[in-house]
Amino acid sequence: MQIGHVVFGLAGLLALLSFMPALAGRLRLPYSILLAIVGFALGLVIHVHSWAPLVMSDFLDSLQHFEVSSETFLFVFLPVLLFETALALNVRRLLDDIGPILMMAIVAVVVCTLAVGFSLDAASGYGLVVCLLLGAIVATTDPIAVVGVFREVGAPKRLTTLVEGESLFNDAASIALYSVLLTALYGGVELSAGRVFSSFVASFVGGAAVGFLMARVASSLFIWLRGWPTAEITLTVALAYLAFYISEHYLGVSGVVATVIAGLVVGSTGRTRMSPTTFEQLSASWAQFGFWANSLIFVFAAMLIPRMMAEITSTEVLLILLVFIVTLAARAVMVFGVVPVLGLTRFGTKVSRAYRVVMWWGGLRGAVSLALALAVTEQDNVPYEARQFVAVVTTGFVLMTLFVNGISLRPLIGRLRLNELSSFDRTLRNQALVVALEDLRDKTDDIARNEHIGEDVRKRVHAVFDASQASVDVGEVNRLSHDQKVYVGLAMVAAREEEMFFDTLKAQLVDWRTAESLLARAERMGDAVRSGGLAGFEAAIAADLRYSPAFRMSLRLHYLFGVQGWLARELAKRFTNLMSKRSVIEHLIRFAEKEIQPLLGSEATASIIEAHLHRLVLLESALQAMNLQYPKFAHWLQEAYLGRMARALERSRYRDMLSQFLITGEMYSDLVKQIEQRWSHIEKPPALDIAISADELIKRVPMFEGASAETLQSISKVLKPRLAVPDHEINMQLGRSRVMYFVASGAVTIHLPDNTTVELGTGEIFGEMALSTGTEFEAKVTSLGYSRLLMLLESDFNDLRERDPVLRAKIDLIIKQRLRALEVWREFQSGERQHEALPDLRPKPS
Repeated sequence: MQIGHVVFGLAGLLALLSFMPALAGRLRLPYSILLAIVGFALGLVIHVHSWAPLVMSDFLDSLQHFEVSSETFLFVFLPVLLFETALALNVRRLLDDIGPILMMAIVAVVVCTLAVGFSLDAASGYGLVVCLLLGAIVATTDPIAVVGVFREVGAPKRLTTLVEGESLFNDAASIALYSVLLTALYGGVELSAGRVFSSFVASFVGGAAVGFLMARVASSLFIWLRGWPTAEITLTVALAYLAFYISEHYLGVSGVVATVIAGLVVGSTGRTRMSPTTFEQLSASWAQFGFWANSLIFVFAAMLIPRMMAEITSTEVLLILLVFIVTLAARAVMVFGVVPVLGLTRFGTKVSRAYRVVMWWGGLRGAVSLALALAVTEQDNVPYEARQFVAVVTTGFVLMTLFVNGISLRPLIGRLRLNELSSFDRTLRNQALVVALEDLRDKTDDIARNEHIGEDVRKRVHAVFDASQASVDVGEVNRLSHDQKVYVGLAMVAAREEEMFFDTLKAQLVDWRTAESLLARAERMGDAVRSGGLAGFEAAIAADLRYSPAFRMSLRLHYLFGVQGWLARELAKRFTNLMSKRSVIEHLIRFAEKEIQPLLGSEATASIIEAHLHRLVLLESALQAMNLQYPKFAHWLQEAYLGRMARALERSRYRDMLSQFLITGEMYSDLVKQIEQRWSHIEKPPALDIAISADELIKRVPMFEGASAETLQSISKVLKPRLAVPDHEINMQLGRSRVMYFVASGAVTIHLPDNTTVELGTGEIFGEMALSTGTEFEAKVTSLGYSRLLMLLESDFNDLRERDPVLRAKIDLIIKQRLRALEVWREFQSGERQHEALPDLRPKPS
């Protein structure tokens, strides 16, 4: 067929499809069902189009000659559908429900395959392998029609995530089982449960690893391509296809899983690695790609229905009914039996009964099942009767799920009231309506005065506001408990915090690495609030201020080997994060006072503000310690923050001038270049210098005063400088060697076994008792701030005492004093216990 004829056919088909969403809305039909109807109709008329006018006849003729094979479905359309769906999913919300999602995506596929396979084998004579193959084909679900209905009726977001997450991963499970069974069918390979299981696990895990690695490489390339949005979007298209094809063709693992994981990774990292405008363009572009792929795959698949159903028999109609009943029963076992049990364990989450009813009935099948059935018909090694049986039963079953389940899904959601707000949400909605209308009333009055609009018009507008407010119970919000209000308010502030961190990235106030860290911590804070309310928020505050795993690892390497570069970078990152958080928390407190108080009242808002003020105090304390230790770096951070704000304001001002035609596009481009040059210095942070030299620190220790230069030199060779950070436990043993420390600057706290504490400052030592007596150091030592220590290993301690009698005498004196203090303390404790044991011989009053 000529290329022009192909382009004409595709263009005409796209023109037809562009009217389908609006038509589906007017007919109140799910979009996928309307596509199936249109595709089925086209499949009928393309063979008898002599009646049509010339242009339409040529269009139908071009569609008739399209060679749409199963590989076209799987390698052209499927990667786009998978990547687009994964890209739009919230990874954290997906992980919240990963237990029931994987249960429905993997175990349910196996259960459905076995149930359909053994039922058909008992009712027909096609053999167990063929029947199991059909079971694997019909086990895959298609979320497009279901999610379309969810969006139209306003179903809860979590329900959409459950259905979409299941569909993404069960495609992989179905295709993996299908491949193994098809090989067994035409290759004569003996089928065994162990072989199927090992093949599936290897395919699934291998695909996940390939997709993750390829997406991480692509994410790192986004930084290099930053500023070229068309190139970045093109890279994601290449990633979707390469992940699928390389996994399937070269590595023999699941291309479906690889593409899904790649989409999830890009969706979670792209918003920080790309510029914000590029990520918005990316989301819009992939929504368009998904619309094209979903529409074309459904129409092309439906066009094959007349051909695949041409030789249907009454027996096959009965078998279709049997498959429909068995798949519903198998899905019911999983949804109503296994998922609730899983919710009782730590691996699952509770799913309400209404959600489970919709998940059960919403297991629609679609284009993937038809594509797999088409692939079977293309296998010459498979007997013709088996090919015909698979094609007819699959096609009939898909049509039943679309026209029975799909059409009845909207009424079911309405009957279960999943399209309605809860009483709690309705109360908040009504309060938001009251607050918004009061604010709008004042603003419309201002507009009327400024625009010299008459009083009668203002009264009519007020009447609209009054009618809306009359239907709302103003005191309804007061019936909510204090804890409920605080819970909702904290969730609002957490969501606002996440958005503010994203806004700082948009304004380029922080770099992408800092933004990625801040956004991840803000998401964890929101999760803690949703799961634990105020108590969860307070626990999350403490966790948020803890040192990151990378920081602890760098500190560990610093103590073991003296490595300072990595620790310096981690300190700089922590410093930047703390500064950014402090600025955002101050804005959040003002946000709560202005926006949340009118909604939830002053009492609940006061609790919310108090919790954030406590968080601010902890942040200020952590920042103060760093400011004192690294004033130069703190000064640069403040300058960089203010400079980036000024840069963002300057860029915004030029955009406003361009939009008002005060400057031309050429002037704007030149001004933007000047901005980057003018503020380039704020992107070059000074090195956070934690370099600590033993020679310098030794001079600060009073114990070493008066020592000869030769003695100081020998001491500096064995003393190892170490940095201790606030509240972090100081290691008193490295490997098999005990250690002691000299405090060169700062202070440490010794937590004794009897729960008392002792503070040691500059010039003091600790750990020497354990070295001199050969015992274990039982106390715990933490640093009060950023302290500089000199570490001495046990072997070096013994050598130093033998070589330097003056130093040995000083250390021995300290040891004697501390041993004497310990002895006195023990005598005092013993006396206290004896006094408590004496009988009370005082006369008792009568």
